Formats: sequence, structure tokens, C-alpha cells
Amino acid sequence: MYQLLRTDSNNNDFRELVALLDAELTVRDGDEHSFYAQFNKVDAIRNVVVIYEDDRAVGCGAFKEYESGTAEIKRMFVREDSRNRGAAAQILKELENWARESGFRDCVLETGLKQPEALHLYEKSGYEIIPNYEQYAGVENSVCMRKELDNF
Repeated sequence: MYQLLRTDSNNNDFRELVALLDAELTVRDGDEHSFYAQFNKVDAIRNVVVIYEDDRAVGCGAFKEYESGTAEIKRMFVREDSRNRGAAAQILKELENWARESGFRDCVLETGLKQPEALHLYEKSGYEIIPNYEQYAGVENSVCMRKELDNF
């Protein structure tokens, strides 16, 4: 059974998980990793969710304001040995709930073609592909998505 914790980017478990995420993305993204890394700083993120299984942090995610009324989902990750058991979907749902409670109407995110598991999760969760926004415009590996939050 999972336990969800709302916290911020000072949480040590979150920082450990983000280090694992960055190591995995370094391999998946290859030469493009340094481009993406500049947009994924974790200093001063106020809205972080860490998911625990038997007191072990197994996954995380975060959001920050993208623009007025829109939250951007960031730093979604689940440890490899904990994947395919619903943790990522629970993290995402908790982030969406928190964003809604915070007054956001919708969420956007960026993921990559080299992360098919993430694309599947987001599509299954109701996200739709949109034109790549801002820094991701024209980046072939990037896929940007948006979801309107229910019951806003």
C-alpha cells in the first residue's frame, strides 16, 4: 500500500529520487540531456509529492506555475523496481488534485519520445498532445501535453 506525502523540493527523499531520474535521463536522452537539464532545476519548488511503499520512497513528481491558471507537471519518476504497479498514476492524480486546490484550471507538461512509458501514462490520464511550448518549440524529441482539470 502506498502513502503520499505533499512536501517541497527540500525533501531529502525527493532529491534522492530526482538524482536517480537525472541519471536515467542522461542515458535515455544522450546528447540532448544537457538541453533538458537546464529546465529541470529543483530549487524552491513548493509543490512536490513523494510516494512511499513500506516507508521507502519509490516515486515523486512536482508542479509549478507555468502561467496564470496553468500548472506545469515536472520531475515525474518511479524507481525501476517499483514500476507498473500504479505509483506514477497515483502521484499524477495527487499533483492534479493539489493544483486544482491551488486554483489552477489546467496542467501542461513536457516529456520525450524516448520515454514511451511516460507518454502512455499521460495519455491514459487524459492528457492531449499540444504544440510544443516555449523552450521546447522545434525540439523533435519533445512532446508537450495538456489536461483541463475536472470540476474546476
